[in-house]
Amino acid sequence: MYEYICGKIAEVAPTYAVVDAGGVGYYLHISLETYTAIEQAAEAKLWVHHIVREDAQLLYGFSSREERELFRLLIGVSGVGGGTARMILSTYSPRELQQIISTGNAVLLKNVKGLGLKTAQKIIVDLAGKVMTLRNAQAEAFEQAMASAPATSHEEEEALQALQMLGFQKAASEKVLKALRKELVDAPVEELIRAALKRL
Repeated sequence: MYEYICGKIAEVAPTYAVVDAGGVGYYLHISLETYTAIEQAAEAKLWVHHIVREDAQLLYGFSSREERELFRLLIGVSGVGGGTARMILSTYSPRELQQIISTGNAVLLKNVKGLGLKTAQKIIVDLAGKVMTLRNAQAEAFEQAMASAPATSHEEEEALQALQMLGFQKAASEKVLKALRKELVDAPVEELIRAALKRL
């Protein structure tokens, strides 16, 4: 139904963005990959995937066609819904995910919240031959953005809020973030969140 939405960014957070396109605000669920690409932008063009359920209609937005295609491959696997696919894309960059799937590392993949070993194995079996065809240009752009992103004094607070929005308990998230801050002294908020997702 929707191919992409282009407009002004009215609001953006690590898990969602509101894009004003012609006076209509579209609420789109996004991954950390997309958040990193658009967080400083005044306007954005997000490639869209529309999911219709009995109780809701959901829009997922992506900063690149490649990430959207990876999302579509993931939700095409039995047992993987939109929320789980977004969590996977928030935990691992497209490049990391392609590497995990191509090497059959189900143990690493099951570290994603809400993903069991059987589902992780199914993702690898179903997608092993497909993910290698995806371009990794967006993954490279993400890594460059993370490398140049300045640290801020509110990183831990922002990371904590993002983790809570993703469904993690505040106490557990705070504990992990405090430990990570000692290891990743100058890390930007996106790196803190991604590292925390791998430990929670």
